[in-house]
Amino acid sequence: MRRRSRTTLLIILGALVLAGVVAASWITLPYYGLGPGPTREVTPLISFEGPERHEPTGALVMTTLRAQQLTPLTALAAWLDPEVEIAHEDLLYAPGVDPEEEDRISFSQMDESKIDATYVVLERLTGYPREHGSGALIESTAPRCPADGELFPGDIVTAIDGEPVDSREEASRLIEGTPEGREMRFALDVDGTPEEAVFARESCVDGSDPLVGVRMLNTFPFPVAISSGDVGGPSAGLMWAVGLYELLTPGDLTGGEVVAGTGTIDLDGRVGGIGGIVDKVLGAENAGASVFLMPASNLEELAGLDTGDMRVVPVETFDQALAALREASAQA
Repeated sequence: MRRRSRTTLLIILGALVLAGVVAASWITLPYYGLGPGPTREVTPLISFEGPERHEPTGALVMTTLRAQQLTPLTALAAWLDPEVEIAHEDLLYAPGVDPEEEDRISFSQMDESKIDATYVVLERLTGYPREHGSGALIESTAPRCPADGELFPGDIVTAIDGEPVDSREEASRLIEGTPEGREMRFALDVDGTPEEAVFARESCVDGSDPLVGVRMLNTFPFPVAISSGDVGGPSAGLMWAVGLYELLTPGDLTGGEVVAGTGTIDLDGRVGGIGGIVDKVLGAENAGASVFLMPASNLEELAGLDTGDMRVVPVETFDQALAALREASAQA
């Protein structure tokens, strides 16, 4: 009888331990583990039609930041990992914002970065934007304006209220000529699929006239596609631009080496700061990079960080990045 009671007690204790382990691995905490994410080679992710393609002998890679929501079990592992930083969710997400909305914004930022990178490169290498395709390309939308959630970066406006759109200027003329409050019907090309959006101009920015709240560009003179997969945010913009430039021009910016980088890019070719720069440096080192391109505005965050043989190159513009790579390639 005593033996049976002891066995029962062991079973109960085992069940409690198992339940604790399951709970520790399943219950989420309001904390995230931040660390170096995977690096991705950018040139295989870029495709275009028309011009000759020039592959590099080395590799151009973008760095990413890994953010994993923690459970009690993974929090312990993160605490023991010197490459992982634990941060409260308020540092990553605005309080009260739906995570699905955060994801939508993040992927829109990525799409915008791809458009801006392509604009910067084609402006330097072709007659664009004077020479362009048909339609008006959506670059971005303004929060809380009518176009927000209706039009997305990468959409092409082909007609407005049945009137064909041949350029950004034509689209702007049709929008501005529509009375406030009257709905407009936008015919769209969304990745080759015809779609439609209907909305009116409104006063959505303090002190402004009624707006749609959209920034448009002339469409590119030939199709360019960039596949970013499940990566969001704007920080790959610089490497998309470097990768596309490499593929469209003879020569080799890599010099046969691995070149990593990060940084936003705008339509003027300015390189902007990003978050998680230390983790991205570690990711570049893990990828075997010999050169790491980064925003000059993030340089102070690397004070005292040993980057070994990897050369860290802070840049403020896309042209500075190209000049640094040409210099490094000539010395390789």
